[in-house]
Amino acid sequence: MKQMSIPKRLTTALVNSLTAGVVPRVGLEHIAVGRKPEVASMLQDLENIAEGGAAFRIISGRYGSGKSFLLQMLRNYAMDREFVVCDADLSPERRLVGTKGQGLATYRELIGHLSTRTRPDGGALEPMLQRWIAGLQQELMQAGGLRPGDPQLLESVELRIYEVAGEMQSLVHGFDFAKVLSAYWTGYKLGEEERKASALRWLRGEIPTKTEARKELGVGVIIDDDNWYDYMKLWAEFAVRIGYKGLLLFIDEGVNLYKITNSVSRQSNYEKLLTMFNDTMQGKAEHLGIYLGGTPQFVEDSRRGLFSYDALRTRLMDGRYSSGAYRTYTSPILRLDMLSHEEIMVLLQRLRGIHAMHFGYEPQLRDEQLIAFMQAAVNRLGADELLTTREVVRDFMDVLHMLHQHQELTFEALMGERELAQAAGGGRKGAAGGSRTASAGDSWLNSADEAGSAGRLSSVGGLGIEGGSSSSGGSSSEGGSSSEGGLSSEGQLSSTGGQNHEAGRLARSGGAERSGEDRADRVRDDLDDLLAEFEL
Repeated sequence: MKQMSIPKRLTTALVNSLTAGVVPRVGLEHIAVGRKPEVASMLQDLENIAEGGAAFRIISGRYGSGKSFLLQMLRNYAMDREFVVCDADLSPERRLVGTKGQGLATYRELIGHLSTRTRPDGGALEPMLQRWIAGLQQELMQAGGLRPGDPQLLESVELRIYEVAGEMQSLVHGFDFAKVLSAYWTGYKLGEEERKASALRWLRGEIPTKTEARKELGVGVIIDDDNWYDYMKLWAEFAVRIGYKGLLLFIDEGVNLYKITNSVSRQSNYEKLLTMFNDTMQGKAEHLGIYLGGTPQFVEDSRRGLFSYDALRTRLMDGRYSSGAYRTYTSPILRLDMLSHEEIMVLLQRLRGIHAMHFGYEPQLRDEQLIAFMQAAVNRLGADELLTTREVVRDFMDVLHMLHQHQELTFEALMGERELAQAAGGGRKGAAGGSRTASAGDSWLNSADEAGSAGRLSSVGGLGIEGGSSSSGGSSSEGGSSSEGGLSSEGQLSSTGGQNHEAGRLARSGGAERSGEDRADRVRDDLDDLLAEFEL
């Protein structure tokens, strides 16, 4: 693979963040793989927003599936194309609505992270205003042949500012917003820093009372929990009028709304979300995109999730014809699945190159070893349902760090020869039928055995049904066998209570996945008899 050239600043951010299991803010383009349909759909959203439309998306996926990564990648892409972006993570202190200022706290977080291409790390509020004023001055000087400091120039700039402000007065809260912009210009023109600071405080939502706002700026309204979303729509309109293409809101950790214990407060937050959805989908909002990240439980739980609110459920649920093997990527919910094996392989190759570049050595791992690592990861018990991209990346970064810091250590020794053998051919051995040996199960459960789990009931995928009845390394089962050979036990069965209880849980989960309902019931009965025999 061709050697990449990445600045040290980016490789440092990538290595540190990926090792810690968090999403880097920079350099994402160097490790982005897959997600082509999702990315294409979101890029289409950006085109629509630039033309005056709006978008609302919920990115749904389990922890570590890539929600935050996808949001961050779109954020960086949008900034490079002259969009204004702002992002915030919801928390118990930051919600959409709250009785203790949680909604206003979210607004402050969004405005604090207001970013543009020239200010990608947030804090772009005042630079945006200054760029706007400087742009007006430059334009008028070129058009009228005026010089800096010319009184006519100041008058012309003031007229243009009031013109833009006047166009926004027809919007909700537009009059007060325009008045504060004019106050900022007055402070800018006269050199009154206090007036400028007061205007910025109001725009950030930091003025606590209407009395103070009226005294300092002459406006009788402040930004609060009830109206902060209206001001986000004003910011979107203002961003377009000063030369940007639109405003994008990235709100992550939506599961914190699901965790609200008070049902009334939770429903209030869902109602605010419904308002945002309706505004963007019905065309009431312009040049605005809202992207919310959350887990499937947050979205689909009928008791506390978004689907518990019927108005949202009927709007967000899949259509009748898009819920099968094929799915549409134009619906409000984008569901993220695990990356394919080919995409994981490409990701591992890129991580290998970035790690070697950062620490200044030639990559030592061969592609065959990357394949062995990938197979060991995807062949673990429950990997089909539980394995995430974050887990794969963290484990691989751990392998790279270990091999780099301990030169005498080999990849085979680190991974374990038996685990590699199981990753390469354990599935074929399991398909041969007949009785199994304990080593076949122990090979890929080696890490769990080291942690102290002395016994396991498993086959390659959990509970084997096609083999004979056996108990390797422990007491044999007298509790019966199924019609196809009974209960196969790969690994050792010990009498330690907690360990065997865990073994039984793993066996039950594996058996249910490998057989039909009737066969699974018989296996559970066999297992119950087995556990009862050893008084577990």
